[in-house]
Amino acid sequence: MSKLTKTSAQLILRVAIDVPLYRLFDYLVPPEIDEELLQPGIRLEAPFGTGKKIAYLIETSRSSQIAPSKLKPILRILDDQPLLSADDMKLLLWSSQYYHHPLGEVIKTAFPAALRSGKPSALPVQNKYFSLTGSGLATAVESLKKSPRQQQALTYFQQYYPTALSEGQLVQWNKNWRSAVKSLMAKELLMVTDASPPELINTEVENAKPLINTDRLALQLNGEQQAAVATITGNLKKFAVFLLEGITGSGKTEVYMQTIRRVLERGQQVLVLVPEINLTPQLEARFRERFSVSMTLSHSNLTEKQRHGSWLSMQQGASSILLGTRSALFTPMPKPGLIILDEEHDTSFKQQEGFRFSARDVAIMRAKLLNIPVVLGSATPSLESLYNVQQQRYQLIVLKQRAGNAVEPRLLLMDIRNQKLHSGLSEPLIAEIRTVLGQGEQALLFINRRGFAPTLICHHCGWVARCRHCDANLVIHSQAKLLRCHHCGKEQRLLPDCPACNANQLTPLGLGTERVAETIQTLFPSQTVVRLDRDSTQRKGALEGYLAQINSGEANIIIGTQMLAKGHHFPNVTLVAIIDVDSGLFSIDYHATERLAQTIIQVAGRAGRGNKPGRVILQTRQPGHALLNTLINEGYSSFAANALTERKQALLPPYSYHALVRAQAGKNQLALDFLRTVAAMANQCAAKQTQILGPVPAPMEKRAGAFRYQLLLQSAKRSDLQNVLGMLIPQLETINGVKKIHWSVDVDPADLF
Repeated sequence: MSKLTKTSAQLILRVAIDVPLYRLFDYLVPPEIDEELLQPGIRLEAPFGTGKKIAYLIETSRSSQIAPSKLKPILRILDDQPLLSADDMKLLLWSSQYYHHPLGEVIKTAFPAALRSGKPSALPVQNKYFSLTGSGLATAVESLKKSPRQQQALTYFQQYYPTALSEGQLVQWNKNWRSAVKSLMAKELLMVTDASPPELINTEVENAKPLINTDRLALQLNGEQQAAVATITGNLKKFAVFLLEGITGSGKTEVYMQTIRRVLERGQQVLVLVPEINLTPQLEARFRERFSVSMTLSHSNLTEKQRHGSWLSMQQGASSILLGTRSALFTPMPKPGLIILDEEHDTSFKQQEGFRFSARDVAIMRAKLLNIPVVLGSATPSLESLYNVQQQRYQLIVLKQRAGNAVEPRLLLMDIRNQKLHSGLSEPLIAEIRTVLGQGEQALLFINRRGFAPTLICHHCGWVARCRHCDANLVIHSQAKLLRCHHCGKEQRLLPDCPACNANQLTPLGLGTERVAETIQTLFPSQTVVRLDRDSTQRKGALEGYLAQINSGEANIIIGTQMLAKGHHFPNVTLVAIIDVDSGLFSIDYHATERLAQTIIQVAGRAGRGNKPGRVILQTRQPGHALLNTLINEGYSSFAANALTERKQALLPPYSYHALVRAQAGKNQLALDFLRTVAAMANQCAAKQTQILGPVPAPMEKRAGAFRYQLLLQSAKRSDLQNVLGMLIPQLETINGVKKIHWSVDVDPADLF
């Protein structure tokens, strides 16, 4: 709580509040509050409407456009020191301006829920502390080489000696600390102490030089990897963007880890972002095995208490590595040294609701403000990143060979025209699977659609099960005996008879992971089949359990969706099959071919990662398709070069810049009329270089009961587009009927849906 002294009541506090309004709010300072405490980046509690809200101090002033008599005083100060640094605030202000989103909602994104609700900004105090005994201090960590976890724990305690460590600090270091500490206590190397430790976070960690485990855990780098590490570590003291393009299995993660080591040795912190939660367990395990420093996680599967602790641990300097998904991007770091984005091409890095930011692009701006390097890693870089390499904004580092003895898999097209199919599986493919299993190897089958089948149709009258709230079919989920909409989430029981004609001839059409898994289990009854999709991994620990089955060799056949496409290392998988590659060949979205090519290469990369060669089979009815043949015969780089040429000819991003204004309402005319008004306003603001296209119905016009329309703004210059948006958006709140419309602005949209 803040100390209280008398000060001038005329100081004006300009704050941001989490409301969808494009403005700041002015408040007075109560006379008992010390002005010196009022620094940008602190949280305040302020009256708002008939209630009160958490506010974030942006700046102070001695003047306001509102008469002082109409201003209210803040209620209290929540922080004695700013939670966000000046660089953090600059990043959030830039993000608000670039993405044209209310600043209060942007700043909210930087905080965990507990801090957004006004909870204290101190790490929880733990009552139980552990410290080294005399024997523990004298013991060489090398003597515990047969017990790696104990070795890591002893190294960690010796690193911070004579500080005692609390349970909370040990959790931040390694959530599985208890067994190692218990073993060290049994060996009388550690003891429980009742004495309160010195302030770890602000003193010991500040001055301590983080350690990592012995070099025996580091893999031998090949020439390409050595050059990559040398290039990045040679630029640790300045801003630079490195695009690490490494074929699948080329050892990008080892490059990350040996680069991270150099950063940790400098006493700095590292932020590592991955696109999806399911990529964190394996990466976390490898990092914890390698580094004897405090590491923390941040993703949506953690509890709010855990995310609160992770945020504070990084913000206060107690943790050296943060591994997280998109939401971890804004976590403060007092000693920043490096930012890494793995799978930089992945669209999961783009927020699709609310504050629609790109974690990749904002991470680059953050690195620039902090004057540190950022590494973007991918086997299939986005066309935008490759374009930035051409423009010499990014430095390209290429890894062309697989690490160790592994070789790249062979890609083969399998023409399934006129072939008999068993739930999408051709007989030649089934024979290939049988051969692989007979050799004691594993097969992976990819189909990017969960559920049993995407359509339920009546064979008698042609009735189709449709969602009443969306322009979409209901998906059959056979095991749950449900029909479910994958867009709005509505579900109903699976029907026995057709509601239109009462015939008992309802038939599933199409394929999903459930149906393929059921067919595979019928064809190979003695084999263990694992299905990995969002439905099968909802239960806590399910994903880790399935991955353990695969890595132990217990599972023979793996079936899954995008969850399998990247990051996973299955050394005994020698056959990968993409069941329905044709479904991605035809789309109205210009991004579709890029996404398909990336998916094919990423999925193919799961094959042959060990000592055995891999094969990748693409089932298709389009064996002559140019995209497929370019990928197979010339590789992703040739595809990307061709795709960039096409984008340039069509003046599509990255050779132009897009912003999409979306609107939805319960009545289609409301949304359409709103966007027609927006289009008229935009045409008045826009220069000749900016085109206003639309409004048109969204590709899925009705979703979750709302009618959806969109307006596209396209410009050859980013600055021109930003100028138009800057003039346009403040006017939108003045449009008649705007309160009946849900509208949003998406700068650099990842798709047009």
